[in-house]
Amino acid sequence: MAGKIMLTGDRPTGKLHIGHYVGSLRQRLEIQKDPEFDKMFIMIADAQALTDNAENPQKVRESVMQVAMDYLAIGIDPSKTSIMIQSLVPQLHELTMYYMNLVTVSRVQRNPTIKSEIQMRGFGDNIPMGFFNYPVSQASDITAFMATTVPVGEDQEPMLELCREIVRRFNHVYGEVLIEPEIYLPPNQSCMRLPGTDGQAKMSKSLGNTIYLSDPEDVLKKKVMGMYTDPTHLKVSDPGHLEGNTVFQYLDAFCSDEDFEKYLPEYKNLDELKEHYTRGGLGDVKVKKFLFNVLNEFLTPIREKRAYYEQHPEEVVEILRAGTADAVATAEKTLAAVKHAMQIDYFERWDKEYK
Repeated sequence: MAGKIMLTGDRPTGKLHIGHYVGSLRQRLEIQKDPEFDKMFIMIADAQALTDNAENPQKVRESVMQVAMDYLAIGIDPSKTSIMIQSLVPQLHELTMYYMNLVTVSRVQRNPTIKSEIQMRGFGDNIPMGFFNYPVSQASDITAFMATTVPVGEDQEPMLELCREIVRRFNHVYGEVLIEPEIYLPPNQSCMRLPGTDGQAKMSKSLGNTIYLSDPEDVLKKKVMGMYTDPTHLKVSDPGHLEGNTVFQYLDAFCSDEDFEKYLPEYKNLDELKEHYTRGGLGDVKVKKFLFNVLNEFLTPIREKRAYYEQHPEEVVEILRAGTADAVATAEKTLAAVKHAMQIDYFERWDKEYK
């Protein structure tokens, strides 16, 4: 029985941060070791990033290398996982064209993810067609690699459902060719989305509330010590609140009992620290210093590995070249099967008919 195939990826609009790690990168490392999965494709979705950065291609181009180095620095293994550049897999764009005929404009407009993204970006009535068409393009990305599994956040589930509708529609009209992907939700729901250091719901480069995987130690310390905690916790003796407290949300995501042994031995675990904080008598500075030590230990090997690739960019280029070539070969097989099912593989058919 064939194993599962995972497709995942990121839009290259800047370096990756620890929110990306908690939300998706960590699970990719787990999947990379999971024997249930035969293959994982990671897409650097530059074509998708250009749909709302069309006038700033330099930002996207530079980010492709930054994202690739972040992948390699955290431990994505190119011998097990194909890292590819979306725009260099032309079969994706051809598949998108065929799938566009299987979905209506009104169906895409009803997609709640598209609705919220349009509102967030302030497009109004001036929605770029490429951006509007993203759900269909995403269906092409997924099906081209015969992905059985796609990891998505809860806010992205409507996008994957539209892909499944397109697959069902294609298979109904043309025959069973495409695989209907299943949703892969991270087992740790509490750490699906890490807030920004300022307490905002989302990390964002524009808001300046991110901790990047590549942040040096002094920058990390400054960011952690300036993090949003509990605005009512004015004195050490005051009882503290955990809800909405960014520092404790980061500790939930990153700390372990072993960290307490090394950096805060007066507590056995996070539960004890939380109990003291809510009771009163524990200052934010002490908790932040502990968080800094935890994050710095986590980021140090990533920084070191990333520094290697920064000094050897030619190795990154070759990894991207090989991963993209593998993606092209796989997508070409899918495209051939799609065109055969649609009976538009004209020369192959004519060669058989008119010999």
